[in-house]
Amino acid sequence: MIRKSTGATTSSTPKTDNTQYGFSDLLNKPIEIYTFIDPLCPECWSLEPYLKKLKLEYGRFFKIKPIISGKLSSLNLAKTKNPKDLAKAWNRTASRTGMSCDGDLWLENPISLPWLPSIAIKAAELQGGKAGASFLRKLQEHLFVNKENISNDEILIQCAKEVNLDLEEFQKDLSGETAKKALQCDLKLTREMEVDEIPAIVLFNQSDEQEGIKVSGLYPYDVYVKVLFEMLGSEPNPAVKPPLKEFLKYYHFVASKEISVVFNWSSEQTQKEMKKLQIKRLVEKMPAKYDTFWRYIGH
Repeated sequence: MIRKSTGATTSSTPKTDNTQYGFSDLLNKPIEIYTFIDPLCPECWSLEPYLKKLKLEYGRFFKIKPIISGKLSSLNLAKTKNPKDLAKAWNRTASRTGMSCDGDLWLENPISLPWLPSIAIKAAELQGGKAGASFLRKLQEHLFVNKENISNDEILIQCAKEVNLDLEEFQKDLSGETAKKALQCDLKLTREMEVDEIPAIVLFNQSDEQEGIKVSGLYPYDVYVKVLFEMLGSEPNPAVKPPLKEFLKYYHFVASKEISVVFNWSSEQTQKEMKKLQIKRLVEKMPAKYDTFWRYIGH
């Protein structure tokens, strides 16, 4: 059973619990979070700042498993929907969420094979979960920031190179049956969990038999924390965040929006802090249509 969460405050708030979890608890990570996403979905891209913050603050308690969703009948969206409407929808999402996605892509360089990026992600995952997650993020950057057709073979190979995949294996898996079957499994799981809106997250506590909680749509960060606490049955303190430089060094390429969310800064303070690092030549500024991105170039 999966219980839906509307994002509203629940009546049974867990008690605050700042006791240390045992070492074995942290190794086993009691919570599993399924994130249902589509690589072409701008709202899923807008979930990124919250997932980064959740991992940094409470990642010791959970594992994330990305599930590639999207009904096969709607994966040909680019061919069935007016490109101008798609462009407007993307631009509205960027204005609302602060995560830049340039709708001009649909007018200038539209996605020709909308299902192929999803298969490519599953092909990347065959080289490990971390490889798959890195490849997904790189695809999103090329799509939403660079306005590139990520169903183009050359772009897929470029993304694979940038995250250091085994290119020979990736190309073989991209055209093989295993990645296609893995995508079918994700789509089946999407149906079984009755996920009808993305992004969506479903949380399970692996240590007991309680029902999972599903959160459909995009919500403020506090909602995700509240649901995590409910699954844990306690309210542990967030981990201390790394220094800004270390955060940038780890992620390499981040949006101002992501920095603001993670560090609880206003956009003005984020720009101020990033300017200091830019003067020190530790970061490179990458302007985008609706936001600024920063590439770490220090050592």
